Amino acid sequence: MQAQYIVYLIAFAVVYTLYKCVRIVPQKQAFIVERLGKYHCTLEAGLHVLVPILDRVSYRHTLKEQAIDVPPQQCITRDNITVEVDGVLYLQVMDPAKASYGIGNYLFATTQLAQTTMRSEMGKLELDRSFEERMHINSAIVEAVDKASGPWGVKVTRYEIKNITPPQTIRDAMEKQMRAEREKRALIAESEGDRQAKINRAEGEKQQAIAISEGEKTKRINEAGGRAQEILLVAEAQASGIRQVAAAINEQGGLNAVNMQLAQQYLNEFGKLAKANNTMIIPSDLANVAGILKAATSVIKEGTANS
Repeated sequence: MQAQYIVYLIAFAVVYTLYKCVRIVPQKQAFIVERLGKYHCTLEAGLHVLVPILDRVSYRHTLKEQAIDVPPQQCITRDNITVEVDGVLYLQVMDPAKASYGIGNYLFATTQLAQTTMRSEMGKLELDRSFEERMHINSAIVEAVDKASGPWGVKVTRYEIKNITPPQTIRDAMEKQMRAEREKRALIAESEGDRQAKINRAEGEKQQAIAISEGEKTKRINEAGGRAQEILLVAEAQASGIRQVAAAINEQGGLNAVNMQLAQQYLNEFGKLAKANNTMIIPSDLANVAGILKAATSVIKEGTANS
């Protein structure tokens, strides 16, 4: 019975030894194997068999990119303002052997180096500029940490600042400053709007005055043209009438008709004069209407002969 237990024990030991000798490495991981306490090889993804008792897996590393939270820290800016800054550091193990033997804990080392570099970079900037220079600070931290972590087999890909938190008194002052700046921009915008409105109104009034003057000018031109046309038409009508009268005088009996017309007009005008005035001065040759007609007839004849 005791021999049977010994057989079982030996079988279990053999199975356990074989189990410990077989290693399956997952994808994007690396195992560091030491033989008799000395680095032997790096196992990549796949199935591997170790030498019992001599070989053992000492370190396991992930080859994926890792995001490490950098704890908040107190930094003093160039203008002696204490701010609290935290961020996220992204890194990746490129050489598992160096990550195992180059430093004791590369995660802790890179975090501490990122914090010290952050304090150094923040000390170069004033508080107002620190909010604007985040990209510059991130680049400086990545460059410094990546340069130092080269012997550790670690590649720092990027660093991102999460928060920059100044003291409460500074935040209150910044809030007042931002409020004043917003009010200033509002007043400027309002004044610019009022200025533009005045310019627009002045431009509109100018255009209106121009349009009115142009309309008045066109109106006067049209009226002058109308009056000129009217005068021309009246002159042409009078000329035509005179020509017709002259032609009628030259015809047979025309002169007698003119004499009769003149006598009739003379009597009509004299009658109007008698109605308009109670006292009249009568010419001495008033009864000699024939003499007046003869004088008028002689003038007409002379005008006809000259024409």
